[in-house]
Amino acid sequence: MTREGFEAKVDQLFAEWNKIDSPGAAVAVTRNGEIIYTHGYGMANLEYDIPITPTSIFDIASVSKQFAAFAITTLSHDGKLSLDDDIRVHLPDVPDFGSTITIRHLLHHTSGLRDWVQSLVIAGDMMDDVISFKHILKMVRHQKALNFEPGTAYSYSNTGYNLLAEIVETTTGNSFREWTDTNIFKPLNMTNTHFHDDYEMILKNRAYSYQAVENGGFKHAVNNTTALGSSSLYSTVEDLAKWILNFDNTQIGEQTVIDQMHQRGVLNNGEQISYALGLSIGEYRGLKTVGHSGSWRGFRSHLMRFPDQKFGVVILCNLNTFNPLRLAEKVADIYLADVLAPVEASEPQKAVPDEDTKPAPLTPEQLAEFEGDYYTEELDTTYTIVVGKNGLVAKHRRHDDIFLTYTGDHFTGNVWFFPEIRFTRDDTGQIAGFRLTGGRVRNLHFEKRN
Repeated sequence: MTREGFEAKVDQLFAEWNKIDSPGAAVAVTRNGEIIYTHGYGMANLEYDIPITPTSIFDIASVSKQFAAFAITTLSHDGKLSLDDDIRVHLPDVPDFGSTITIRHLLHHTSGLRDWVQSLVIAGDMMDDVISFKHILKMVRHQKALNFEPGTAYSYSNTGYNLLAEIVETTTGNSFREWTDTNIFKPLNMTNTHFHDDYEMILKNRAYSYQAVENGGFKHAVNNTTALGSSSLYSTVEDLAKWILNFDNTQIGEQTVIDQMHQRGVLNNGEQISYALGLSIGEYRGLKTVGHSGSWRGFRSHLMRFPDQKFGVVILCNLNTFNPLRLAEKVADIYLADVLAPVEASEPQKAVPDEDTKPAPLTPEQLAEFEGDYYTEELDTTYTIVVGKNGLVAKHRRHDDIFLTYTGDHFTGNVWFFPEIRFTRDDTGQIAGFRLTGGRVRNLHFEKRN
């Protein structure tokens, strides 16, 4: 197939969004040390009819993590720190949880630190609030307990990567933005890339963030977050293609740094996880892949490399319904068709018998003992639990009512950030509080106040 033929097929993948009344995406493709295709589809700004181009700037969300990992690994290579350092050596005001958290734990998401996204929502923050780097770090310093013993489990934690950014600052004396500008972006000529540390900053060529609404339209998904290290890297597909090429030609960073970034984490029991240092190691149709996804507000992103084929894809989107991972795989299907393994037919799922195992509902009189105000010092927030028409209801000053369903030994909530609570009792058998568990927060203690 000719180069034009490949490009026409890629254009077909994005055709449904390539119109003047829809958000869209930008794509870049690299192969054998070259950027072979870049293109934009749809609109960067629907209010002013500004189209997406390869130089449109997106918040790439969690794809940012590999840059924080590169910074830390470089400082380790230079002897400025060790990946096995206790993080409190560099950040002494992080609480002492009774167990050592190392830099390596942060890199592999095995620290046990709660993820700030779910924690702040539990506290009542909204995702369109101003969420600053300092705000996130303050939350860490109020954490009372870990989700688990460091190194015993994997649980994705944006918080860990925010601490990595702070460690870069305390180690080098430069801001995280300054260090990455000087040591990554300028040497690679990534002229449209920076860690966004000021949400009020005017930024030319910025793509706006959108969410789909039920009538087929869109609304602006406001983005006021500066989560350095874990997210908040603003970049273009052109610049990220240059970053992809650096993994093969190492214009910056020693080869040992690049190799170390690809080393997968190992739990205390010897189990190897798929997450390396800001990179997920995987496989697609028989070929090794290295990549990362990102999702924040209306932004969706994916960077995928096929290291053995020296092939890479970057897709940046500004609409929350996009699936950039699947689109990246489809781009790979086009260019790597001759080396990809055949698609395996999926086996039909067997029907599972529908057994009615629901416990008998509690009576209003039984539910009444759970009523009261419940406070968590860790997040400085209170939920009031009352008996509603169909069971318990958790009320919060900033959230809609959360309906709790009795399952036999605990209650489940009807929202993602409040998944499961287990009430606790004191020595006299009276309700003393509850523990909230689920997602990236485990055993968050709430004390009953009345």
